[in-house]
Amino acid sequence: MALIVQKYGGTSVGTVERIGRVADKIAAQRKKGDDLVVVVSAMSGETDRLTEMAGQIHDHPPAADVDVLLSTGEQVTIALLSMALAKRECPARCYTGSQVPIRTDNAYSKARIREIGPERMRADLDEGRVVVVAGFQGVDEDGRITTLGRGGSDTTAVALAAALKADECQIYTDVDGVYTTDPRVEPRAKRLEKITFEEMLEMASLGSKVLQIRAVEFAGKYNVPLRVLSTFEDGPGTLISYEDDNVEEAVISGIAFNKDEAQITVAGIPDKPGVAYRILGPIADANIEVDVIVQNVSKDGSTDLTFTVHHRDYDTALELARKSAAELEAREVSGNTDIVKISIVGVGMHSHAGVASRMFEALANEGINILMISTSEIKVSVVVQARYLELGVRALHDAFELNKGPVSPEAPENW
Repeated sequence: MALIVQKYGGTSVGTVERIGRVADKIAAQRKKGDDLVVVVSAMSGETDRLTEMAGQIHDHPPAADVDVLLSTGEQVTIALLSMALAKRECPARCYTGSQVPIRTDNAYSKARIREIGPERMRADLDEGRVVVVAGFQGVDEDGRITTLGRGGSDTTAVALAAALKADECQIYTDVDGVYTTDPRVEPRAKRLEKITFEEMLEMASLGSKVLQIRAVEFAGKYNVPLRVLSTFEDGPGTLISYEDDNVEEAVISGIAFNKDEAQITVAGIPDKPGVAYRILGPIADANIEVDVIVQNVSKDGSTDLTFTVHHRDYDTALELARKSAAELEAREVSGNTDIVKISIVGVGMHSHAGVASRMFEALANEGINILMISTSEIKVSVVVQARYLELGVRALHDAFELNKGPVSPEAPENW
């Protein structure tokens, strides 16, 4: 008998019928003897509906009030799922985040978990009940409802698994695991049987949307084995853990890409100490994250600084860069929103030479010009023109032979 924490996303519980199917799955596993804690999201589309309603009332509603509103989506789901389990004679008890309790800081709309009280959940498990918990929410020290940000139900599930010392945390979604790349871009992508926390964290940060970054960070910190599974079809899914027996064999585990990047270049900056800070400092102060950075020094004694930001922050960052450039008497500021970032990820890079050159050769063979390069111990990222996204991903998938083994099914569709 094992203690398993399961999380079902909005698509998985998107209708009353789907909630019934989830209840069937939970009841069947409970009969096998496993203790279960189930975390659920709001029904698909519900959070957007509530957000839209808030916008109709107030252009900039108070974040604390928005959290109270959005938290109701998950409360609907836990109640319906508990009813469905009761109908199947599977004893269950549902909890909101504050009832667990899941204690957080007071950063409304993006709160971070500080502490979880597992006693009530343990008591229910000891009495044979399935514990159903509302994801995405908690309560601050003043007793006010908080939310963890979009996708926060993944973090809730991992945090509960860590607090309860669960044997595994299973994330159920509309895909059957983590793939070598997005099957919609490369139909020959294959499902990975396992991947390390480090690789999954890089994949998530580089554009893979299978898991929320904070959830992967939390799982790695507390060594919670994660498994990504499909709600709609049986299968082993993908296990995410520290164990990696084949690090010497697999150079690259996957290819991630991010279409939400924008590039800004400040050219002709006087080459003096502190100029990079003078440009990037105000952008950081505006809470804008800078990703790839390249600086080149010219023969005339000036320097060019190029960096990328998220597409949503482009206009603000460009205006801040222009202001700083004027103060520094730089020659010009330019921007480009027609770019993508493609990354190869793999812990096998530790023990294999020539990975980056192999990547560059594959792109060159397809006539793809590289605009920027960024590296870490287990990834190499390049910025290229957006029109080369699919060609670049497929070329790299072939170059690193990621299509060997079982071919992926057609790209999963939302039910």
